[in-house]
Amino acid sequence: MTELRHFRCQDASPRSSRRLALSAVLTLAMVGCGGPPNKDSPSPPASNTPAANTATATANTGTALAETRSTMTGDLRVEVVGLNRVKGRHLVVQVRLSNTGTDKRLSWAGEMGDHTRPLGEIRWASGIGVLDALARTWLLPYKPAGSPCLCSNRDRDGLGQFIDPGRSITVYAVLPAPSGNPTTTTVVTPVGPPMLDVPITDDPPTGDFPDPDAEPVTPITRRLILASESLDKSEETADDGKDLQINLSADVLFAVDKATLTPKARSVIAHTATLIDASPATVVTVAGHADSSGTDAINNPLSLRRAQAVQHALTALLTRKGVRFHTEGHGSHRPLYRNDTDEGKRRNRRVTVTFPKPQPAAQEPGATTTTGATDLTGSTTADGQPVTMNVTGLRRLPGGLGLLTYTITNEGTSEAWFRDLHHAQDWEAYKYQAATNIRLIDDTARRQYLPGRIEVPTDNGMDFYCACTPVSGVRISTEKFAPGQTREFWNLFALPDTTTTINARIGPFRDLHVPIR
Repeated sequence: MTELRHFRCQDASPRSSRRLALSAVLTLAMVGCGGPPNKDSPSPPASNTPAANTATATANTGTALAETRSTMTGDLRVEVVGLNRVKGRHLVVQVRLSNTGTDKRLSWAGEMGDHTRPLGEIRWASGIGVLDALARTWLLPYKPAGSPCLCSNRDRDGLGQFIDPGRSITVYAVLPAPSGNPTTTTVVTPVGPPMLDVPITDDPPTGDFPDPDAEPVTPITRRLILASESLDKSEETADDGKDLQINLSADVLFAVDKATLTPKARSVIAHTATLIDASPATVVTVAGHADSSGTDAINNPLSLRRAQAVQHALTALLTRKGVRFHTEGHGSHRPLYRNDTDEGKRRNRRVTVTFPKPQPAAQEPGATTTTGATDLTGSTTADGQPVTMNVTGLRRLPGGLGLLTYTITNEGTSEAWFRDLHHAQDWEAYKYQAATNIRLIDDTARRQYLPGRIEVPTDNGMDFYCACTPVSGVRISTEKFAPGQTREFWNLFALPDTTTTINARIGPFRDLHVPIR
């Protein structure tokens, strides 16, 4: 693998094309390059000695702009100590990692790596990113041609595998700036809940970092899909911030092997027509889909006829002019879910209507709700031990997003595994296990909201990762609780525009009526 040149030790002049014209050389980079060490921080030992496994670079001592804790490793504190927009297009994120424990060294690289792509040896701080809420996009470090990311590398930057008790290191990532030139953003890492409202400065960052304009780099962006569905399961909506994709259940719209709309289909289609009327759409795509049963000779023409039936009904219901339709029939070739379960097949039998999303309704001024004496706790058992849950917040973010955070505590006297957070329904096709067994339910609108999905293109199509706490891979022990241990989990959801409270169903716990802040 070609090593990314972090900066030029032999050329400290402003002429270096790889610099971002910064004010000081970050100690972390100096140690990694083999330059003069800080008098308080020895140079890292050679990589073939056992001591090289300990992180030795001096940490950035700046004031923390935001902080969180690792869900898996409570002694790992994560703080944003720098968030600088450069050239109006790039963002330099500096994160301080601290071992607040007293007896164990902590491994950091595995926890901070991006789990949505293969990286080979785990040594990169590639999971540092920001949530571009307005664009519904997860932004990760740029990828140069010769290395996984423009970010800290354990070997190149003189960082060992471990952080000693009471010690800190600082790692960085260079990535695209979020859209809209915001003054704050949400910083995400793989280890704990997102950090909200972190201030962005346009001042030069303190340190020396690779310039993404000095070589070809690929932006690594992940589209965030937020799904909701009617409680009667007649339709499911996916919102990527730009378009609405409404999946109308073919089992509700049609009789078996038929393309004639049922009486119940009229009310379902009428709701979709209302949304199209409220949108800026000039072209609406209507596509029919089937499950994997049957043959292409049956499924392909049937799915097209069903799409045409829905298109004709929508045309008659629209109240505004200037909307054109494009109809398609894809048979079984574009499944949304696995076809090896009855529920997966049911959801794959659908007619999908796609169009630009309507503008959100304006919130009533002053419509706020306080927690007051609301009980936001629940209890259950795991491995014979009492387990409690407490909702710590449901925050409304820009772009119609919401962040739910909650803690799980083992109140017993013995170790327990609590595995009920990832018991999602069998039709859900996430790449890895995560805290997916969570729903927000709006009883008034008869609608429930599913955890957000991070969409990752692959050679064979798409993989989907939950926009929530992962509990697999290097985080497989996240669901193991020592006696008295508490961990905080999180999920991203869509939120209805004007609702100030909503019901939360978290794993096996009782439903809670949660205020939205």
